[in-house]
Amino acid sequence: MIRKISGIETEYGILVRGAEQNPVLASSILINAYLQSVSAITGWDFIAEHPDMDARGAALSDVFPPEVESHLVNAVLRNGSRYYVDHAHPEISTPECSSPLDVLTYDLAAEEIVRRSVAAANQILPGDSEVLLYKNNSDGKGNSYGCHENYLVDRAVNFDDIVQGVTAHFVTRQIFCGAGKIGVENQTQRRANMPTNSFNFQISQRADFFEAEVGLETTLKRPIVNTRDEPHCDPRKYRRLHVICGDANMSQTATFLKVASTCVVLAMIEDGVFPLEIQLLDPVKAVQTVSSDPSLRSTVEFRNGKAKTALDIQRQICALALDYLSQNIACIGAESAQLLARLWPQILDSLEDRNDFALRTVDWIAKERIVLAYADRHGITGEDPKLKLLDLQYHDMRPDKCLAGRANLDRLVDETLVDLAINEPPEDTRAYFRGKCVSKWPRDVVSANWDSMVVDVGGGELRRIAMSEPQRGTRDLIGSLVDKAVTTNDLVRLLGDD
Repeated sequence: MIRKISGIETEYGILVRGAEQNPVLASSILINAYLQSVSAITGWDFIAEHPDMDARGAALSDVFPPEVESHLVNAVLRNGSRYYVDHAHPEISTPECSSPLDVLTYDLAAEEIVRRSVAAANQILPGDSEVLLYKNNSDGKGNSYGCHENYLVDRAVNFDDIVQGVTAHFVTRQIFCGAGKIGVENQTQRRANMPTNSFNFQISQRADFFEAEVGLETTLKRPIVNTRDEPHCDPRKYRRLHVICGDANMSQTATFLKVASTCVVLAMIEDGVFPLEIQLLDPVKAVQTVSSDPSLRSTVEFRNGKAKTALDIQRQICALALDYLSQNIACIGAESAQLLARLWPQILDSLEDRNDFALRTVDWIAKERIVLAYADRHGITGEDPKLKLLDLQYHDMRPDKCLAGRANLDRLVDETLVDLAINEPPEDTRAYFRGKCVSKWPRDVVSANWDSMVVDVGGGELRRIAMSEPQRGTRDLIGSLVDKAVTTNDLVRLLGDD
């Protein structure tokens, strides 16, 4: 296995209160307001964007016209992240991180960046207009937007082995990282085994919207395992597994477990030790069955004819993964490995009796308690608009309005580290080089993307600096060189000498 460099990209729900609803315009205003407030001017370089390439050997452009990039607001921040308008949503992608704890830290930094963006945007909006953001996954009207994860995977591993190994984990991990939702939005996927509670409460916000086991799409006929083959690094050595089936989490524990558990499962697949007999008969049906049953009693079928609950499947995966991790902590680092070994079995145990630990760590359980308590106090049943408003308010990015903030969810990361991560990149991936260059030479770094930067070295000459190795460009390898360079011309010369 190789070190699991990973990250999260989150699309936020957006609306403007007191003004015409134009989410694309609102997203542009939001991000531009933040960029101006921090004097960030480095734009994104689209040369390496190839979202139509398929890991199975084909390209979507062979069948459909290529996706046209609208080139709306799209910028690189000092911490190495990307902040941009994606269709009708503001989206922020964390920098590449070498541990799940770092991913969590930069995801929390992203939350603070969007809060600051809202404050900056509201200062320039006319009258009483106000931008509102929600870290959720659906608008309640049948439209879903994503919280995607990305993992560095060895190119030598057969992609079919990845699919066979990771699918059961993706289907069942929602029991600890689902965000919870009232109702069913995708009517074509309405199921016979709907929840027995009177609110049609589901475990996952995204489960309704998956209609295929494997595929390239991300907005239509969404697959549980996405086949986009856009590595953003050396394609001969690596692939980037683009994961679109997860919910956006308010719980720090859920975010950490979602990423950390998936890192270890992928490392096991790379080393050929993940048991491939854990294969579901119908993953699409299974992902919806699991989401539909907050009691966690429903079973899903395996290809070998057996059936288990999602909790039993997670217990099996957890035991195998932690046994593997005890000898292979390098895949996620010692600190994350120790935390995962403690939290994963503990959260699975807590799900059985809905104890206090589950209420403090699992979004859907915390949300369910809020909804049920309100419904009981006011005698409400069914998919009442007030309950759906509570559902939405759980994800409100305004600290004084966010119900998740009142749920006493456990914190894993100190706030001082989050504040630092807003402007400082991770020190042990190539994000360090990107972030430091953007910070030191904001006007001379013309554009950047994940695996290269274009710099103005003077005299009208532009130079592209390749960054194809995610584990290079670190502080240890390049920090003294960046500190020594006075200009980007110095930087290029020193890189050549090095």
